[in-house]
Amino acid sequence: MTTASIAKEFTAALKAGDFPKAESFWSDDVVSIEARDGPMQEMRGREAVHSKGDWWTANHEVHSFEAQGPFVNGDQFALIFRMDVTQKASGQREQMEEVALYSVRDGKIVEERFFY
Repeated sequence: MTTASIAKEFTAALKAGDFPKAESFWSDDVVSIEARDGPMQEMRGREAVHSKGDWWTANHEVHSFEAQGPFVNGDQFALIFRMDVTQKASGQREQMEEVALYSVRDGKIVEERFFY
């Protein structure tokens, strides 16, 4: 698969809420890097990145989610995410916007990096 086709199918899976399908595009040694310091700033491996997503879902109520893109350049693509969420612990509702940059190698996503 080309980077463009991976980007298109990955984005379609996210927009449909089909996270298992989206995760099927990850390499076994995928790396996820957040812009904020903390225990989940850098997660390595499919299981660790999946666990980070599970934690996020368990701790946020998602009112709306939008993914714009993909924007492809070489072996990378970017998406813009817009979310309206409530943090379950604090009850604080916020609108979030971030850019996600994905790097592809050998037909799999090897890194996701978030900018906000």
